Amino acid sequence: MKKFFETIGNIFKIEELRKRIAYTMILVLVYRLGCFIVLPGIDATLLAKFQSTTQEGLVGLLNMFSGGAFGNASIFALGVMPYISASIVIQLLGVFVPYFRKLQMEGESGRKKMNQMTRVLTILIICIQGPAYMATLHSQIPTSAFLAVNQLGWSNFMFNFISTIILMAGSMFVMWLGERITDRGIGNGISLIIMIGIVARFPYAVVAEFGQKLSTTNGGLLLLIVEMIVWFFVLISAIMLVQGVRKVPVQYARSVIGNRMVGGVRQYIPLKINAAGVMPIIFAQALMLFPLIFSKFDATRGFAATMSNYTGLWYNIVFFILVVVFTFFYTAVTVNPTMMAEEMKKNGGFIPGVKPGKKTVEYLDSIMTKVTLPGSIFLGIIAIFPAFARRAGVNDAFAGFYGGTSLLILVGVVLDTLQQIESYLLMRHYDGLMKTGRLTGRSGL
Repeated sequence: MKKFFETIGNIFKIEELRKRIAYTMILVLVYRLGCFIVLPGIDATLLAKFQSTTQEGLVGLLNMFSGGAFGNASIFALGVMPYISASIVIQLLGVFVPYFRKLQMEGESGRKKMNQMTRVLTILIICIQGPAYMATLHSQIPTSAFLAVNQLGWSNFMFNFISTIILMAGSMFVMWLGERITDRGIGNGISLIIMIGIVARFPYAVVAEFGQKLSTTNGGLLLLIVEMIVWFFVLISAIMLVQGVRKVPVQYARSVIGNRMVGGVRQYIPLKINAAGVMPIIFAQALMLFPLIFSKFDATRGFAATMSNYTGLWYNIVFFILVVVFTFFYTAVTVNPTMMAEEMKKNGGFIPGVKPGKKTVEYLDSIMTKVTLPGSIFLGIIAIFPAFARRAGVNDAFAGFYGGTSLLILVGVVLDTLQQIESYLLMRHYDGLMKTGRLTGRSGL
């Protein structure tokens, strides 16, 4: 414990790190305040019914991603989900369209162009999601709640149009906050904003579960203890999944005599069991939201009802498959065996027993496939585990933290942020946050 407090003290001794943490906290505070600013022209006192309908199911997950802003009819109601959806489309184009694949290979200039395209596509997606959200408000809250229509005489079209513009500005502002946190704060900004929304709901979920179990006279306390033990093991499993690696030995030569490498240094390439991190979960969840968006966020209509049923068979089958597919896809995008082989060759390195060049690429590719397959299946199981928790009697709010999107994002983003803090400590010759000084984090969006 003494070591822990010494480390916390060391964090605030580093001026740059102290400023970055303070800057991040200020921007997070701005975001949280914005989540409670209701759209102009709507009576906030009449939103109780709408807020109660956004606590469960897939709409509840969307509300969680927005930090409760969705249920509050806030100016930040759409949050970062339009940006995430746009990112999915652009990254898919980078795999299947030669022009976008070329941009990916152009380095920083190509990345800037793709970011600009992502922003434009985000606006187009908001143009679809904004009117759908407004239609949901009209169907869920009393007509008397629309003060701009009732008291100022605005038409519904004018009110919805202006509100959509405000929602668009709110989402773009949230995206800007995320970019500023990434550039001048700590951690990946977009992922951190999503995590803040999840953390904001965690205390309420725990209190609700405690209240539900303690009010049960038939073994409620025992069930609560069992639930907390299971949750702890799921949490440990998620951390292991995020941090697990498979090390590939690489030999680097010190000198060459004739055709023989003499001496050398052995190092390891850490191939992560889950190189994609939490991105497959976020991508899969964003796609699962599409039927809900086009049904105007009404989870009672046809196909949208099937795809909104958290405990339903088809929902969990589709979600599991999407997580596995996106794990392979995102790993293929972020881990390039060809570049790894070229870098080894440039630095005089080779994998013992494997010929340099094409054979090394094939070897690394086969290792990544063998490592990613069990990792993707395990990730998919954790993703759908909340459905089993609900079937076991855990309330919807707390069951969402039994794996799934909530827990994995929470674990991944926290580890990524701690890794950045640790890098500052090690650069200033302070001990890291872990005893070994080698905390493995997870990259975000």
